Amino acid sequence: MSQTERIRAVSNKSRRGQVSDAEWHTRVELAACYRLAAREGWTDMIWTHISAAVPGSGREFLLNPFGLGFEEVAASNLVKIDLAGNVILGDHEVNKAGYIIHSAIHEYRHDIKCVMHLHSDAGMALSIMKEGLLPLTQHAMRFHNRIAYHDYEGIVLDADEKTRLLGNLGKHRLMILRNHGFLTAGRSIGEAFVLMYYLEKAARAQLTAMAACAAGGRIVTADAAVAERTALQFNDDQRDGSALEWAQLLRSLDRDDPGYKI
Repeated sequence: MSQTERIRAVSNKSRRGQVSDAEWHTRVELAACYRLAAREGWTDMIWTHISAAVPGSGREFLLNPFGLGFEEVAASNLVKIDLAGNVILGDHEVNKAGYIIHSAIHEYRHDIKCVMHLHSDAGMALSIMKEGLLPLTQHAMRFHNRIAYHDYEGIVLDADEKTRLLGNLGKHRLMILRNHGFLTAGRSIGEAFVLMYYLEKAARAQLTAMAACAAGGRIVTADAAVAERTALQFNDDQRDGSALEWAQLLRSLDRDDPGYKI
């Protein structure tokens, strides 16, 4: 059987009867997150990853099968692994760097249910800028003083980097991996996606403005107090719209690409 035939066979094999209702719901939402990320163009072929904690387990999480593109991920072909990297359920291996990054967060940040790590064009470009994300737009001010930074140490293949990743993330839900890309950690799958969406949007706006500045434009940076007030407004749980935004995204995906539910 060729690799393409194997992927097709695995993708069409339902895991619905092998997992709890809660895990199946998480699998469906995580697969949707992958498909939506693909739709946004946030892919790096087979090399980036999104994970979700398995409900009720405390020590297991779901990750994409290594070798599949984001647009091929479905509820049934997600791989369930434990914090030691052992495959509990699945027919593929997982990316080692993905395992190290995601296990570091899932082991100790029990408030986090989903972790997204991407190598998008905007994410990589902003990650090489010493000043990081600046309070230039309302979207950027949403994250004022709420983004962690982690210095590049090479491809994340050494387990001892986990401690530094986790230490740098601290209590935050967003991280810029310098010279590398973006990471968001959500209290739900929908929140992780929405945080990434607006971080990406803020990054693209900053990069566009800086390009215009090089051609003679002038940048206006918001006052720090205003930026902090804006961040507090956005981070008020009473007005958090991520659940509504996520529901709208799922409706649009159901119309365009319902195969994620298999």
